[in-house]
Amino acid sequence: MRFTTTESKDNTQSETLKGYLERAKDAQDKIYYIAAENLTTAKNSPHLEIFKKKGIEVLLLTDRVDEWLMSHLQEFDGKTFQDIGRGQLDLGEIEDEEDKKQQETLEKNSEDLIKRIKDALSDDVQEVRVTHRLTDSPACLVVGEHDMGAQMKRIMEQAGQAIPDSKPIFEVNPEHALVKRLDQESDEDRFNDLTSILFDQASLAEGGHLEDPASYVQKLNKLLLEMTQ
Repeated sequence: MRFTTTESKDNTQSETLKGYLERAKDAQDKIYYIAAENLTTAKNSPHLEIFKKKGIEVLLLTDRVDEWLMSHLQEFDGKTFQDIGRGQLDLGEIEDEEDKKQQETLEKNSEDLIKRIKDALSDDVQEVRVTHRLTDSPACLVVGEHDMGAQMKRIMEQAGQAIPDSKPIFEVNPEHALVKRLDQESDEDRFNDLTSILFDQASLAEGGHLEDPASYVQKLNKLLLEMTQ
């Protein structure tokens, strides 16, 4: 088996799992990967931000069958596989105590904002929470621990199979300027529009398709016009 990773010098699938573990950090107990529609989407995924910051290598999986494949691979050389776009992100011993304390403080200080966002997106998400993944982006979508990922959904759609109904988890970065601006918004209609735009942008960033692109454009244009007045 050969892979492209965040450390690959080109786009060829030439890296081995053995080589990946030889380069892994001493405290790293997982093999991290991300599954995306294509290599460009995988390389630019916001889910990679914390891994780039900490210098952790991630496998970039872009073949349609990869998500199905990884569901059958439990571990390699004693290290379990972890989809970085699924469930709660736990970096284990790689994350120092200071980082954990800062995260706990951020979550506590953001409780009111998280509730407002959850109310605004109640029909579209199963959960809203403060992110552990993002350093530069305002928000991202995460697949539930036991939910079907985007690749498997596309395969089932093409095969004419019924797709289980599931909603994504919406993670926000309270330290991003846009989210800080959102937190300060007192007009609830404007708050809802801004929240909807962030949600749609998070979907686009992971290669998703909007259910109502026209509505997204209208909301974005409305806000742009308000900024120029």
